[in-house]
Amino acid sequence: MKTTTKLVPILIVGIAALSGCGGDDNGGSSTSGSEIKDLTFIQGVAGDEFYITMQCGVEAEAKKVGAQVDTQGPTKFDPTLQKPIVDSVVASKPDAILIAPTDVSAMQAPLQAAAAQDIKVVLVDTTVNDPSFAVSQIASDNEGGGAAAFKAIADLNPDGGKILVMSTDPGISTVDARIKGFETAAKADPKFDYLGVQYSHNDTATAANLINAALSKDPDLVGVFATNTFSAAGTATGVRQANKQDQVKVVGFDAGPDQVGQLKDGTVQALIAQDPYQIGVDGVDQATAALDGTQVTPKIQTGFHVITADNVSGEGAKYLYKSSC
Repeated sequence: MKTTTKLVPILIVGIAALSGCGGDDNGGSSTSGSEIKDLTFIQGVAGDEFYITMQCGVEAEAKKVGAQVDTQGPTKFDPTLQKPIVDSVVASKPDAILIAPTDVSAMQAPLQAAAAQDIKVVLVDTTVNDPSFAVSQIASDNEGGGAAAFKAIADLNPDGGKILVMSTDPGISTVDARIKGFETAAKADPKFDYLGVQYSHNDTATAANLINAALSKDPDLVGVFATNTFSAAGTATGVRQANKQDQVKVVGFDAGPDQVGQLKDGTVQALIAQDPYQIGVDGVDQATAALDGTQVTPKIQTGFHVITADNVSGEGAKYLYKSSC
């Protein structure tokens, strides 16, 4: 994929996951192949195109392997909203739970409790402080994605300048890794003045306000890396409100419809797209393998893709997120 600024996409190939067939009649212990597996997918937040796309992968693969799946998710990316869902799901005793934990600490105990009841737990996208109870962890190469975001900004600003990160909240494993990758790359380039991280609490209006305030303090800001869908949407809105589209280059993580629209209208210059559909497929395969007692891959890293205005309608189109399956 190419752009006029010569952005080079980076693709990390995920490890192939193994799938199995069979059944379960006791919360995860292997039985005969005629049993239908009962899976629950708990999203990080309901209605987010990233998790909708992952749900599409989960449902398609569940159908393929003969499992049934129930999808639930909190209305916000918030452990106080996700924990009651987990507790309710655990009480219903599914064979396996696929979950994107909303906090590395707060979701540790609830998920350990699920595993203690012989429910197979697969962590998809995000993780917790000690994931040893999980049969598998599946996520993007988030540090690599953060480094790719810096490279995109550097290519767009060859003379360097002031840059910052717009993120959600600290304590979310994926975005923390993206920040780490970006910061490491930014601090290694003396042409750039890295101003640190602003936290928008996953709210687009807050992100827009923070960018406006940042531009008031540093009117010569040249680039922003927004670490997820809502951060990118709010950042783009704030830049547009400040009429700084020609100056501030925005690189967002994720490729939902709003972000694609901003890419096409020039408010955002590049998107780092994950592969949530494949994460969902791999999650089902690993849950199935664990239930069948066949080989499980403990850790799977899926790829990411740099989407630009030049490739969004061509090669990049297959990596855009869905609003429905």
